[in-house]
Amino acid sequence: MKKLLPLLAFLIFASSATMAQVKPPNGMKELGAYSLFYENYKNEAYERAAEFGRWIWKGMPEKIEGYSRFELKKNLKRLAKVYSGIAEKKQDPSVKEAYMDTALTIYNKMFEKYPDAKDDHYNWYISRGRLYQKHASVIENASVKAAENYEKAFEMKPEEFTNYGNGYYIRVMLQEMIGQDKKDQALAVMKKAEPYASEKIKSAFNDMRNQLFDSPKERITFLEGQLKDNPENIEVLKALQDLYSEQEMVDKARKTSQKLYELNPNYENTLALAEFAMSNAKNKMAIKYLKEAMGKAKKDKQKAEISLDISGAYLNMEKLRDARKYARSASKYDNDWGKPYIQIADVYAQAVGKCTSGREMDSKDKAVYWIVLDYLNKAKRVDPNTASEVQRKAKSYEPVTPTNAEKHFWKPPLKNGEEFKIDSSLRKCYGWINETTKVR
Repeated sequence: MKKLLPLLAFLIFASSATMAQVKPPNGMKELGAYSLFYENYKNEAYERAAEFGRWIWKGMPEKIEGYSRFELKKNLKRLAKVYSGIAEKKQDPSVKEAYMDTALTIYNKMFEKYPDAKDDHYNWYISRGRLYQKHASVIENASVKAAENYEKAFEMKPEEFTNYGNGYYIRVMLQEMIGQDKKDQALAVMKKAEPYASEKIKSAFNDMRNQLFDSPKERITFLEGQLKDNPENIEVLKALQDLYSEQEMVDKARKTSQKLYELNPNYENTLALAEFAMSNAKNKMAIKYLKEAMGKAKKDKQKAEISLDISGAYLNMEKLRDARKYARSASKYDNDWGKPYIQIADVYAQAVGKCTSGREMDSKDKAVYWIVLDYLNKAKRVDPNTASEVQRKAKSYEPVTPTNAEKHFWKPPLKNGEEFKIDSSLRKCYGWINETTKVR
C-alpha cells in the first residue's frame, strides 16, 4: 500500500498511547461496549461500530465478563468487515486506503492469533482475497494479492474451492497466474482441480489453456474476426462471452449474452442473462429474466433455485413481502431443501433492521427474532446440510431475543411456551409478517 498521509494517520490511528489502549471507550464496561458494537454492526452503522469495537482488535479479549457467547474470532472478522465497509463509503482515496489498511491488519492478527485454526484460515483467505479485489483502486498489486489468497485457500481445500462461487474464484486466480505468465503453475492448478470441476468450469479451463499460448487480446481479435464472417455462430459467441467476462469487458459481455438470447432464448441463455444481471446487482433486470427462465425450466429443482434467486433479488431491493413469497415458492418446489427457510429467516431479520432504522431496538423488536429462529430450526430439520449455517446464524440471534426481565414486564407478562403473534399488535411495520411463534 502507499504510505498514509501523516495527518490522516494521526486522525485514524491517533498516537502511540492510543494504540496501546485496549479498554472500551468512555470508561464503558466491556459488555456494554460490545453490545453497542454489535447493534451498530448489524445495522451497518460501521463508523459507530468501529468506535465501540476498536478495543476488541486492539486488546484481543477471548472472553467478556457477563456474556458467555462472545467469540473473538467471529468479532474480529466482523471488525474487518466494519473497516472495509467504512472504506467503501469514503471518497478520498487516502482515507479509503487507511481504513482498508486497518481491515487487513485485523486479518493479519487473526492469522497470528489462531495459527492452528485451519478451517477458519480457508474462509479468511477467501474473505481477504475479496477485500483486495473490492478495493483494488487503492491497494497496490491488489489482483496479485487476491490471487495469492485464493491460491492458499485452494491448496487447503482444492475440491471445495474449485466449485466455490460456481468457479468464479478459481477463474480469478488462474486469470492472474496467466496474466503473470505463470504457465506451469496455472496448468498444475487446472490439473489438480479438474477432477472436482463442473462441466462449465472445465470449459473455462479449456479456454484458459488456450490463453496460455495466445494472449486474450489476440484470441478475442481472432474470434471477432470469425464472427464477422458468421455473426450467428453460436460456438464463437459463447467463447467470446466467456472471454469478455473474464477480461471484465462488461459491455461487450452483456451485448454478447443478449445476442445469444436473441438467437435462441432457451433456458440456458435466459438464465445467463439473469446471472449477468445478478452479478452486476441489477436486481430488476435479474428478476425479469429469472421469471422468464422459470417458465422455461423443466425440473422442480431448477424452479426452486430460480425462485430463491428471485427472492434474493427482492431482498436486495428491500421488498420483503416479495422476497418471502418467492422463498416460500422455492420451498414448495423442493420441500427437502433448507435454504428457502433460511432465506425467510433472513427476510424477517432484515424486517427488524428496517423497522428499527433510526431508533434503538426494544423488546417488541426482539420478539421477532423468535420467528427467525423458528425458520432456522425448520431449515435444519428438513435439511441437515444446513446445520452449520443455521448454527452460525442462530448464535447471532439468540442473544438478542427478549430477556426474562423483558418478558416479565410485558403487559401481560409472557410465559415460555405460550403462543405469540408477530403482527401489527407489535408495530405496524410487522403487520405483514402475520405469523405465530412461541415465547422462549
